[in-house]
Amino acid sequence: MSSNYETFAALHVPGDPLIIYNCWDPGSAVAIAKAGAKAIATGSHGAAESLGFHDGEELPLDLALDNARRIMGVVDLPVSIDFESGYASDPEGVAANHAKLAATGAVGCNFEDSVIGGEGVYGLAQQADRVAAARKGAGDAFYINARVDLYLRTPKDRHDASLVDQTVERAQAYMAAGASGIFVPGLRDVAAIADIVKRTGARINIIPGATQLAREFADAGVARVSYGGGPWFAAMAWLEEQARPAINWR
Repeated sequence: MSSNYETFAALHVPGDPLIIYNCWDPGSAVAIAKAGAKAIATGSHGAAESLGFHDGEELPLDLALDNARRIMGVVDLPVSIDFESGYASDPEGVAANHAKLAATGAVGCNFEDSVIGGEGVYGLAQQADRVAAARKGAGDAFYINARVDLYLRTPKDRHDASLVDQTVERAQAYMAAGASGIFVPGLRDVAAIADIVKRTGARINIIPGATQLAREFADAGVARVSYGGGPWFAAMAWLEEQARPAINWR
């Protein structure tokens, strides 16, 4: 398993990013693997919705772990799981839950700093403690993609230079606490991304906008480009489009 950990981490190359087209269940994982993926990662929105729940840790932990195991049972690629906010607020719970996730055979996870069921993000010191707890629970080789959610939680008219500074501060603290990389969803300004890459030295993960190409972010030094809930929404829209004329043929 250690080779799988190492393989996954090595795919995160600044300037030559790992492309993650997020899956949600075993079937979607197989389809994405057939497309030539080098690694598989879930998106929490699709994983929850596909099992009848909503995003935001409404998907029970046991089902999330079972889904992870089932995905790993059908693909021969490293698998990372969107673990939301760790299904706990306290460090002890975060550590215990990450130990359970690592035990499934997953090689990594996304771990966000948003307060599930609350407002905003965890305080910097508190989240750094939670990242350290995740590292303790998951083990040294596990790839913790620590999310900085400031761009999701801050109105767009306040996406300024100070938000870049805050993102850098959080990224540095999370890396010091044991994160393997930094995920900044909601940030699509290429110049700001390049600044964050330069100032942190971290392996940065972003989600592109609808018309943006991975090349723009590769040139900015990004190490991972993922697509979040986009594949789930696109697949469900396609299914509805196909079903409508079949059902309403009269």
